[in-house]
Amino acid sequence: MTDSTVLLDLTDGVATVTLHRPEAMNSLDVATKVALRETLQQVAADPEARCVVLTGTGRAFCTGQDLKEHIEILHSGSSEELFRTVEEHYNPIVTAIATMPKPVIAAVNGVAAGAGASIAMACDLRVVSETAGFNTAFANVALSCDTGASYFLPQLVGKARALDLLYFPRTVGAAEALELGLASRVVPAEALADEVAGLARRLAAGPTVAYASIRRAVDHSAGHDLPDSLAFEGRLMNLTGATEDHHAAVAAFVAKEKPVYQGR
Repeated sequence: MTDSTVLLDLTDGVATVTLHRPEAMNSLDVATKVALRETLQQVAADPEARCVVLTGTGRAFCTGQDLKEHIEILHSGSSEELFRTVEEHYNPIVTAIATMPKPVIAAVNGVAAGAGASIAMACDLRVVSETAGFNTAFANVALSCDTGASYFLPQLVGKARALDLLYFPRTVGAAEALELGLASRVVPAEALADEVAGLARRLAAGPTVAYASIRRAVDHSAGHDLPDSLAFEGRLMNLTGATEDHHAAVAAFVAKEKPVYQGR
């Protein structure tokens, strides 16, 4: 545990990061943003953490910026502090998620709004409770989008739908989120923990260098043409082809055995 508002559990290669402000719908005050940033950077660098799960306590996944604290800062005349939070907190948080050399799962247990929705979008997979939903929220308080929403949302749903969701914020329920591509899979609320745990264990036991390379290749291709993407794929194939995991997988295939991966 790194802070009372951000909990960390590392078990069997799975690092579970839990936002723990249920009384505030897991909204992000300054202390929580700092703790989340530091915790994510910690698990990103930890070789024992082979898969990361992000989730929330209580009824919400994360409702974004803590508006009560936001108003207090505005009224105190310290508006420059509000502008610094994107650079100091939100950008490093989403960068840590998006650049982790390991898979990241969002276990969306409740509403994900504003920066909370952006954080979920930055994860590789979003396993969503059927009672949960997404809301971009930013325009409702006359703000632009942040925490990577302008980058990840169009990738997931396309530019036209992304603009519609950003211009006209509304809660997108789990079923619609699955249809749009916001959710990777939707499960009953009571099944969420088991579904995520199964996926996380499978990923943690898998070839994590290969997963990290796949992640990098998909991200790279979003901003490059086909020839450059093919060249980048080639470099990553050379990298993964030289790993112990690849050699173990090939040997296990020939022997008709199940491979054991070491993440190297």
